[in-house]
Amino acid sequence: MFEGGFIGILLIAVLAIIVLSVFFSFFPVMLWISALASGVKIGIITLVAMRLRRVTPSRIVNPLIKATKAGLGLNINQLESHFLAGGNVDRVVNALIAAQRANIPLEFERAAAIDLAGRDVLQAVQMSVNPRVIETPIVSAVAKDGIEVKVRARVTVRANIDRLVGGAGEETIIARVGEGIVSTNGSSNSHKDVLENPDLISRTVLSKGLDAGTAFEILSIDIADVDVGKNIGAFLQTEQAEADKRIAQAKAEERRAMAVAQEQEMKARVVEMRARVVESESEVPLAMAEALRSGNIGVMDYINMQNLEADTQMREALGKPNEDSDRDSTNNNR
Repeated sequence: MFEGGFIGILLIAVLAIIVLSVFFSFFPVMLWISALASGVKIGIITLVAMRLRRVTPSRIVNPLIKATKAGLGLNINQLESHFLAGGNVDRVVNALIAAQRANIPLEFERAAAIDLAGRDVLQAVQMSVNPRVIETPIVSAVAKDGIEVKVRARVTVRANIDRLVGGAGEETIIARVGEGIVSTNGSSNSHKDVLENPDLISRTVLSKGLDAGTAFEILSIDIADVDVGKNIGAFLQTEQAEADKRIAQAKAEERRAMAVAQEQEMKARVVEMRARVVESESEVPLAMAEALRSGNIGVMDYINMQNLEADTQMREALGKPNEDSDRDSTNNNR
């Protein structure tokens, strides 16, 4: 009897614990009590309805308690709708409280839109109070005298709450500052001007309004480091001279090849003409025999022509230098 009663009591206790667990999971009584104690009027049925809508009540009620204590005047429907849209309710409420303490005008709808846009609205408010310094990478630019100047700058920016939605980010600020540095150095007559007056870069860049269309406001641009790089002008001139030399060599090679081709062509023509002459000379005896047979020329005419050829060959032989006599005269002179 005693053991049976003990088992029954144990079963009842376990069943009671299960029932209480299910009850408190659907009825967050402690959260409801905390809300009432903080001055937030919310019904237990509303909390149960959040459970049915798959909304974690603590993620709505706790930020609502903070907002009520801060005097923001938010209601539970605003926070729940933002949570259902995929926003971070706690971060938005913290941003609103920080903006209120810093006297920065920020409405809930604007903060919710910034949060849903993927930006950290709390970080934006903190950046509005405490500006951040963005350090640019080393930007190389060439002055008019051809000397490379390497500049690294620090840009102090403050978040612009009104332009956080749709405004460009830090990458755009860095790119525009780099563009301004290149433009300023490129317009300088000498790299010495940049080294003597680094603030010339800051003034020129700030005057261009580089923060237009971005989510930030540029407060200052400070030149952190200025170094002299390579003599780009001399390097480019050397490269140009080398390129001109290669072009001249290519053209000379082209002219030489054309001359060689013309020489080969002339040689081929000479060979062809000699072949034709030989061919024509081989036909002369036949033509002479045919002329003698047909009576076109007489025997005396033929003899006169032979004498003329012999006389011509003798004159050509006399006109050629005698190599043996030249050699003898050279040896006698020695």
